[in-house]
Amino acid sequence: MEVVNLLEKFSKFQEHFTPKIAGEVNDFQVKLVKLKGEFVWHHHDSEDEMFLVVKGELRMKYRDAQNKEAEKIIKPGEFLIMHRGIEHMPYALEETHIVLFELGSTLNTGTTQNERTVNAPQWI
Repeated sequence: MEVVNLLEKFSKFQEHFTPKIAGEVNDFQVKLVKLKGEFVWHHHDSEDEMFLVVKGELRMKYRDAQNKEAEKIIKPGEFLIMHRGIEHMPYALEETHIVLFELGSTLNTGTTQNERTVNAPQWI
């Protein structure tokens, strides 16, 4: 059993859009990520994701069933559940710290493979 201090864990890395694993709960991982700027449009065929904002402000663009673009703003202490199959693109105007709760098999870029894909996140 370990107490995890989020401030300490976030201080261990500086890069953006590179999730780090801070813990596991059954088949789920607790991942920490810093965002600044735009990520990539992507979706996940089989996994839902939970984005909990710790610091900053997360902006989540997504496309609805009619392929119309919309956006949600998530502030510190709030979370958003992005359901599988919904195309989305997170971005942040300032550095934003996020806690992700997702299956360990979830790729950060979903079905999109590119230079931002992290196949094996580092444990911190």
